[in-house]
Amino acid sequence: MDVFDWCPTKSALKRAIKKGLISVNGEIAQTGTYINTEDTIELTLPKIESTNQHLNLPLTVLYEDDYLAVIDKPGGILVSGNKFVTVANGLSQNLKKSTLEDATTPTPVHRLDYGTTGALLVGKTGESIRKLNELFSNKEITKTYFAVTIGQMNPTGRIVNEIEGKPSISNYKVIDSAESPRFSYLNLVELRPETGRRHQLRIHLASIGNPILGDRDYTPKELLLTGKGIYLHAYSLEFKHPFTHKVLKVNSPLPKKFQKLFARLSILNS
Repeated sequence: MDVFDWCPTKSALKRAIKKGLISVNGEIAQTGTYINTEDTIELTLPKIESTNQHLNLPLTVLYEDDYLAVIDKPGGILVSGNKFVTVANGLSQNLKKSTLEDATTPTPVHRLDYGTTGALLVGKTGESIRKLNELFSNKEITKTYFAVTIGQMNPTGRIVNEIEGKPSISNYKVIDSAESPRFSYLNLVELRPETGRRHQLRIHLASIGNPILGDRDYTPKELLLTGKGIYLHAYSLEFKHPFTHKVLKVNSPLPKKFQKLFARLSILNS
């Protein structure tokens, strides 16, 4: 197996290096190791412990072809990681195997938080994973989210600040608002992030005094709603398909818990 098939993303490659799985000319590689033309790069695959467990995780497939897929991520589950129950571990049972020569294990090419629902992009071949990562790096994928926020808001806004020392930008538009006995106002907000920092939308909305309903990390205790999960949904992904070159836009209908709060949701889900 090629090193870069097993480590198709920069983050995966970095993790493999930190675990000491990659060597250059017989010596364990470091993140600062320089590579020359004639160098030999070797990957030592970790031992996989046998298990009798079988993951049963039905996923809704929103779009699929031989190169990529978009699935509807459920809330309350990790995209990937060391746990057994992750979206990544459930992809193979829900997607068709690619017929292309560089077909590989279906791999998510971006992340959604544990509680966030919605459209998640997946690569099905080594080259597709690389190209989709390039699209994200070059900001050529438009992501639209919807959230329910707490408190009165301006109709539109642009939030610009730093997260962990890096510039971050989010744009928002209030689609609907409803009075609430407990929260004063609840808002259905369309969100378009221009950057992709960890927890960016959650941090940005909390920073202007309008935390996302159900957000355990960034909501004041007196406004925390428990038992319903966070009201943050990845509604759509739009990008030029890296192989067919057609513009692809895939929508994920808003969850039922959103529909109970706002009358205008029928327009979004039609």
